[in-house]
Amino acid sequence: MSPVKMLAIILIVGGSLGLVYGGFTYTKDTHEAKLGSISLSVKDTETVNIPAWLGVGAIVAGVLLLFVRK
Repeated sequence: MSPVKMLAIILIVGGSLGLVYGGFTYTKDTHEAKLGSISLSVKDTETVNIPAWLGVGAIVAGVLLLFVRK
């Protein structure tokens, strides 16, 4: 399979996932302190929203790469 076709499939799958889920969340450590045997940490949850136009654009780009011949 050529690299262009693999990229096209990745774009189509990624765009579809972006449209279905609309974003993703992740957790990051922001503060950490150790006081003797006590350990304290603060974890923040961040949400990244994926715009619908970006998902549609990725799908269209993937389809064009997959089906347009040079």
